[in-house]
Amino acid sequence: MPNPRLANRYAKSLIDIAVERAQLEAAYADMKYLENVCRASRDFRNLLKSPVIKADQKGKIIDAVINGNVSALTTAFISLLVKKGRESELLEIANAFVDQYNVLKGIHKVKLTTAAPMSEELKKNIETKIRSERGLDKIELETAVDEKLIGGFVLEFDDNLVDASIQRDLKDIRKQFSQNLYVHSIH
Repeated sequence: MPNPRLANRYAKSLIDIAVERAQLEAAYADMKYLENVCRASRDFRNLLKSPVIKADQKGKIIDAVINGNVSALTTAFISLLVKKGRESELLEIANAFVDQYNVLKGIHKVKLTTAAPMSEELKKNIETKIRSERGLDKIELETAVDEKLIGGFVLEFDDNLVDASIQRDLKDIRKQFSQNLYVHSIH
């Protein structure tokens, strides 16, 4: 069960110690690596959440996965998580760390969903447009393709949603017809 408070606390602790030891960038790279490992491997996520596998066995398996891929600070942090029985929260902690890092560095996550893949030139133009119109200096652009949009795009950033898709237009038209808004004006 997700526990955002716990994840935020552990992430904040790691950020604080990483800043104190001047290893913030290394810790950030490690958390991005762990996010990718957790997302790529369902077996690894299941291992982390399994109540059947003992903590010492989980620790050995996790060490084998991260050995040489993360810094000593992150390795010690993960060992602490295993000792405290919090290894099941690793993905959520990594996500919280990345979010807190982005806030600390002033990086804004922007998600752009289109009906078809976009060219790199178009992505750069959109980034430039967002920077200039919204005054956002640092942007981390994530793109996705969703054919259900039919055309147009959906842009998400800083709790804002801009839906300029054909799918939304069709839903609006369907709603207008189902409510029959224009019948009263005919009579």
